[in-house]
Parts: sequence; structure tokens; C-alpha cells
Amino acid sequence: MTLIVVATIDAQPQHIDAVRAALETVVPPSRAESGCLRYELHLDNSIPTRFIMLEEWSDKAHLTAHYATPHFHALVAATDGKVVKIDVAELSKLK
Repeated sequence: MTLIVVATIDAQPQHIDAVRAALETVVPPSRAESGCLRYELHLDNSIPTRFIMLEEWSDKAHLTAHYATPHFHALVAATDGKVVKIDVAELSKLK
């Protein structure tokens, strides 16, 4: 069964452009990872400081491997001190 991840990233207003650039940079290498079935970046239309990453991974092991990649670590470093909150939900489809 695949694992769905919904990551909500709330940028500080003065850092919207930097956070967006960091998020956009991580998309291509993440999509190329083994086990990545979907990796999409979205902007919340009603909250301009909120980004939503929709991900689908073949299993938990591949998601865990994603968190250890250099591009993920670069994302964490690039957004450090520039976000208000990050919420990550890991979901299992029921039906």
C-alpha cells in the first residue's frame, strides 16, 4: 500500500520568495527518487504564505530514504528560520 504525505509549509511573509524557491528546487530530484510516485508543490489560493506539498511514496522505507537525501537536507537548511510552521501528515488510503 502506498503512503500519502501532505506537507503544509507556512512561510514568514518576508521570506515567501526564498521558501518558494527552496521548495521548487527540491521537486525535480525528489521526483527522480526510487519509490516516489508523486511529488507536487502547490500554493494555497487563500493564504499566500502557505505551500502544500502532495507526495505519494511506494512505502515508508522510500519516504525515510527521501528524508536522508542531500536535496532534502538542503531544503531544510534553506528554509531554516524562514517558516512559521511545518505540518506533515502521513496518510494511508482506506478506500
